[in-house]
Amino acid sequence: MSSAIETPVVQSAALYCPNCGGSIQLRGFAHTLTAICSFCGTVLDTSTPAFRILQTAQEWQQVQPPLPLGSRGKLDGVEWEVIGYQIRSMESEGETYAWGEYVLFNPYRGFRYLSEYNGHWNFIRTLSRIPEGAVSERRIRLDGQVFRKFQSAQAQTTYLLGEFPWRVQVGESVNFIDYIAPPLLLSGEITGSENEITWSLGRYITGAEIWKAFNAPNLPPATTGVFENQPTPRAGSVGGIWKAFGWSLIGLMLVMILMSLMLGGRTVFEQAYEFDPKAGGEPSFVTPDFELKPPTGNVEVQMKTDLENNWTYFNLALIGTDGHAFNFGHEVSFYEGQDSDGHWTEGGKSGAVTISSVPAGTYFLRVEPEGDKTKATLPVHYRLIVRRHVINWLFPILALILLAIPPIIHSFRGLGFERARWQESDYPQGSA
Repeated sequence: MSSAIETPVVQSAALYCPNCGGSIQLRGFAHTLTAICSFCGTVLDTSTPAFRILQTAQEWQQVQPPLPLGSRGKLDGVEWEVIGYQIRSMESEGETYAWGEYVLFNPYRGFRYLSEYNGHWNFIRTLSRIPEGAVSERRIRLDGQVFRKFQSAQAQTTYLLGEFPWRVQVGESVNFIDYIAPPLLLSGEITGSENEITWSLGRYITGAEIWKAFNAPNLPPATTGVFENQPTPRAGSVGGIWKAFGWSLIGLMLVMILMSLMLGGRTVFEQAYEFDPKAGGEPSFVTPDFELKPPTGNVEVQMKTDLENNWTYFNLALIGTDGHAFNFGHEVSFYEGQDSDGHWTEGGKSGAVTISSVPAGTYFLRVEPEGDKTKATLPVHYRLIVRRHVINWLFPILALILLAIPPIIHSFRGLGFERARWQESDYPQGSA
């Protein structure tokens, strides 16, 4: 005699339709309250051994759902069987919107549900509790999570197939209200004369995940548009990109600070001079020698003047005692006056020229200023300042702009996605 304990096998019950005599297989056992004959579409009350006809279908034509009845698949580690399917519809601004809802059953875990609209799926469970309360007129909280109101409407059942753990008929209507916190969907269905509300919580899931779980034939329905609780694509990556941008910005600033402390843009020569365009003689001269210390780097020559409604052009040459020479020039001009719009200015009293790469060594400047003799009334006083290893902030700013482009693009895409989502809601102007 064997001592092994046999595991009970759960089997479905087979009964017959009182309208057409067709065989009806109840996969939900005693949990099933409504069943639809797959031969004639009659809606049956299965709460008693003798099935009672609740509704006789007129010109009933069976619809084959994308996920067939009897399909079995594993979601969240539990195997579920598809035992029922209904089509619901709603009207909004003269348009009719229809979606499918599946009943899933596991004899040890009870019921779960799948909904599908335009290729967007939700894995749903009913809640044994109600949300904690309204945060505001358009917000509600569940388990600490705030959900935003998306829409409220009336849904009508237009097609039934299989079996259901509640009493339902074709043409039956319920009012519903949806709140979202992507990828979650909190829905309340209001039924009965006492406006009883049943809450359920859905989680967005892709058709590819469903098809893989149920090993379904062909391909899942293609997605169209943006669904109410569909997660924003790359939502996490956008945050990661902005975080990377922040760290890059910190790193860039640290490098610039270190360069400023180590190299520092030190002044190696500074001297004041005077230039009178009307004076005769040779205006050119050379400055005293100054030292440019290693490493090789840039040199900035500044010219600060007291020009008033005039200009001066500085012909300059940076000449090294070892033979290196750099010829350059720069014009400084400044004009101001009064007109009907008030005081105006043009140009500036200062200017600067930067030579990008100058070897270390001993140098001097050859200076030859030029000016307008006809307009000059007073000599031009100016100061020459030579600085070594000056930080050029243009390149860090350009680097900062380039680093900011990817997170900005991704953020704008996310904003566009959210805008498309809320255009389908009761609040198309925004989600606040």
